[in-house]
Amino acid sequence: MAKPLILVSNDDGITSRGIRVLVDVMKQLGDVVVVAPDSPQSGMGHAITIGNTLRLSEEEIFQDVMAYKSSGTPADCVKLAKHYVLKDKKPDLIVSGINHGSNTSISVLYSGTMSAAIEGAIEGYPSIGFSLCDYSSQADFSHVENYVYEIAKQVLDFGIPKGVALNVNFPPKRNEAMKGIKICRQARAKWQEDFEERYDPNGRKYFWMAGNFVNFDKGEDNDEWAIANNYAAVVPCQFDMTAHHAIAQINNDWDWENLKSGLSV
Repeated sequence: MAKPLILVSNDDGITSRGIRVLVDVMKQLGDVVVVAPDSPQSGMGHAITIGNTLRLSEEEIFQDVMAYKSSGTPADCVKLAKHYVLKDKKPDLIVSGINHGSNTSISVLYSGTMSAAIEGAIEGYPSIGFSLCDYSSQADFSHVENYVYEIAKQVLDFGIPKGVALNVNFPPKRNEAMKGIKICRQARAKWQEDFEERYDPNGRKYFWMAGNFVNFDKGEDNDEWAIANNYAAVVPCQFDMTAHHAIAQINNDWDWENLKSGLSV
């Protein structure tokens, strides 16, 4: 029986510690191909490269693994993998990460890590984004490797709904072992930004974005609660951003007569 084909990408770049850990774990589950950015692409969201060249080159970074680095974004990497690297081969699983830093709550919208996974879901492939809530370039991933393996194996064995990607966040390594996994929702939280006004050596003004992450959610069924309580948080995400619950309300509440008269002008 053929081994599963697993595509690996990330947003921290092909030389990051996190992707090395992810590749090593995925090699235990199947045949691995890597297509990842040649430099950090954190915070790129679902950006794609339009109007500029995209470069792709094969790299001998991972032992016994075909790997390519790209000048593009994480979403670009998945597109290049599908159309150029894999060609007529279809991956059984797409995984992204392991990201150095949290992608909980609203951060999923800005995350390059999750954009690679979401791009995989758009193409119809089971996809997972993995993140560790530790921003250090030398972060310790030893406590999450078994969880990464088991979550990926569950997806390979049982699948996930079409159009869904899993956003998996792990707490940083602590003195006590992780308590397990929580399937949960995205917390209601956001960044409250502050832009510091600064001047470069030539006296030209620039801004540096700073701020604090504020959690407004008091529930115990969300990803922020899970991480704070030493659980891995698994949030199923979708690229369909339609607010389905709002359609009926808007249809009922809007003044359609005035809208019709305005359209006739």
